[in-house]
Amino acid sequence: MEVNDTSDRCDPDRPAHPGVFPTREAGKSDHQPAERSVDFPVSVVLPAGGTGERTGLQTPKQFCSFLGRPLISYTVQAFERVSWIQSIVVVVAKENMDLMTDIVQRFQHRKVRAVPGGSSRHRSIWNGVLALGEMEGAVIIIHDAVRPFVDEDFLYKIATAAKEHGAAGAIRPLVSTVIATTSEGYLDHSLERAKYRASEMPQGFTYDVIYQAYQRCSESDFEFGTECLHLALQYCGTNAKLIQGPPTLWKVTFKRDLAAAESIIKDALSRSACVITGGSVRAATLADALQKAVGALGTELDVIPDLKGENARYLLKEVNFIQVSVGRSCLSEVEAVLKELEAANLALLHPLVVIWVHLSDSDELSVSGRAAQPAAIMDLSSAAKLQNILLYGIQLHQSEDTECWERSVSRVAELASALIRERSLALVGQLLQA
Repeated sequence: MEVNDTSDRCDPDRPAHPGVFPTREAGKSDHQPAERSVDFPVSVVLPAGGTGERTGLQTPKQFCSFLGRPLISYTVQAFERVSWIQSIVVVVAKENMDLMTDIVQRFQHRKVRAVPGGSSRHRSIWNGVLALGEMEGAVIIIHDAVRPFVDEDFLYKIATAAKEHGAAGAIRPLVSTVIATTSEGYLDHSLERAKYRASEMPQGFTYDVIYQAYQRCSESDFEFGTECLHLALQYCGTNAKLIQGPPTLWKVTFKRDLAAAESIIKDALSRSACVITGGSVRAATLADALQKAVGALGTELDVIPDLKGENARYLLKEVNFIQVSVGRSCLSEVEAVLKELEAANLALLHPLVVIWVHLSDSDELSVSGRAAQPAAIMDLSSAAKLQNILLYGIQLHQSEDTECWERSVSRVAELASALIRERSLALVGQLLQA
């Protein structure tokens, strides 16, 4: 598509980043740059009827799971958290209707319903538009179900531009030169890359434009076309406003992209953690040391004595918790944290990580022979795992040798950072030694 790109620009070489990807309950993100609002209705159509042939997997990519949730759930969540979006229609193949309905119910998605798709992409999108009903004056955003990292700020740009111009769409610079070949497989000609852009999602349309475009388009368009902006131009005379989007708009297409998406989500979930000291001076001292050591590894730690009163806000905004226990406290303190998390029902969309850091005394070892019972933490972790809470244990011993103590603290920081980052199921219930 040839364009005169006068839209808002961003650095095309900026590394991919999940932006305002939420780390809490859908619709309650602390990471939005500013409160947005629009004075017109906005709804979303998510075509999700693809077979995922290019991934080489039997399961369509939109239903492939990581961190306990299918990809489509992450995309739905990205739109659910936007307060000014009224409704979301997910269009799936008829044979996947029950699966999509189960996903909506299991993860308690709001504003969402599934409708059956058609034999082609355009037919599926048209089914989604029809399912919304008449929405005069509204803007309809169309977005691929396998692009989970769209943020509110860019959606706002698309929605407002669509309202003003009738249609708007995301574009990105081409990374490769486009060439045409002869029927014999030889080079025919190449396009001047600087004059062209890649058409991406999301795209936005006023309801009248997208409705009339599909009413007027040909059977050939329905069966073989893929570009909604072209239909708006050809059949409604609506020239879309093109807005350069961020690198995070990339589409999960191949099997390796699923691993990349999981890595981005893990990065988003590992940015911060809450350290609970129980009010102990020694635990607070260790927590302060961990705060510096883990911060150097890329995770920001907040240190609090408990989850009561004003500190209860961490139950809503955090997905990683470190309970520091000293002496013979056993697991009572971490049990209390688990009860708080289970009562708040926070682990619906993301697995929560709880790390029990046990600082043992030398006299404790001499009395009990060991500082903690591995079987006890294993039993506790098994119950917590049913609530989507991943419990790990790290044990270190108090040392009067400063150099030895600093090494132990550094080791705890490395272990905690890795556990928060990887969210490994294999290590759940393990008592690691620092």
